[in-house]
Amino acid sequence: MSDTMNTNDRIVTVFGGSGFVGRHVVRALARRGWRIRVACRRPDLANHLQPLGRVGQIHAVQANMRYPASIAAAVQNADAVINLVSILRPVGRQSFEAVHSFGARACARLSREAGVKQHIYMSALGADASSDSDYARTKGEAEQAVLDEFNDTIIFRPSVIFGPEDQFMNRFATLARVMPVLPLFGGGDTQFHPVYVGDVAEALARALDGDVPTHRIYELGGPEIKTLRQIMQFVCDTIGRKRLLVPVPSTIGHYMAFGLEIADHLSFGLMPDEVMTTRDQIKLLGKDNIVSASALAEGRTLQGLGINPESIESIVPPYLIRYRKTGQYERQHLA
Repeated sequence: MSDTMNTNDRIVTVFGGSGFVGRHVVRALARRGWRIRVACRRPDLANHLQPLGRVGQIHAVQANMRYPASIAAAVQNADAVINLVSILRPVGRQSFEAVHSFGARACARLSREAGVKQHIYMSALGADASSDSDYARTKGEAEQAVLDEFNDTIIFRPSVIFGPEDQFMNRFATLARVMPVLPLFGGGDTQFHPVYVGDVAEALARALDGDVPTHRIYELGGPEIKTLRQIMQFVCDTIGRKRLLVPVPSTIGHYMAFGLEIADHLSFGLMPDEVMTTRDQIKLLGKDNIVSASALAEGRTLQGLGINPESIESIVPPYLIRYRKTGQYERQHLA
């Protein structure tokens, strides 16, 4: 659909709209003319979204997935709801169960009760209610919950997401800048389907256009499958850092992560996010994270939605330039 700035009375509530994926989703919806209610825990930190739309088009409200009353208030009079809320590791009362399992069910149920017409939930590739990973398990539980509570829900499962503000490529680049040796947890052979955040946002926006079948799960991946080793080598090459990539078996990675968790606890959560790795994340790094053959065959992919996904080579280098030794002023030699 072409960009539009026409006045529109449709209201969409985007939970988690102030985050990494959320800001791109808000931009895509604003271009389509939606009035956007951004539901987040800290509305005072969502002012960066205002330039993405016209005056009065984007409004931030307070909501917390652990408090149903705040969810109910955020979905009142909304035509559509998008739930992007997710955590990579539990912090305080923000547990996987509270945010994923409980929060997703409450959001879907209260949306249905409020008369919301469209509901979208963003899960993740690897979501499985029987997984030994708490993250993957609660994501799987959340998927089943939203399908039970809101029959016409559309679920999107992206692989690892990259983009200028990501915690994936930027994290590897930060580590490569300060560490001579980089660990490849899980051995480095785990496969990923890195997907551009702009493509994910476009997929969610197209779902609200009304042309996407409901009660379906879409798996979103980029144009190429890459191993963890290939991704980390790409990052090192991009920022001009020669680093030794050392495979670390999952068993050893488990104990390393346990030590980091203890250090984080003793420092009252002051461990840098770039360094922090949990035992649950070690489990995830040991399992492939790619689009399934069934999703490809049934068209439940970006390509099936008419989106030609961007590659990491076309998007990542410009925003990693600051990790080079002299940034954008590093001398480039022509072949």
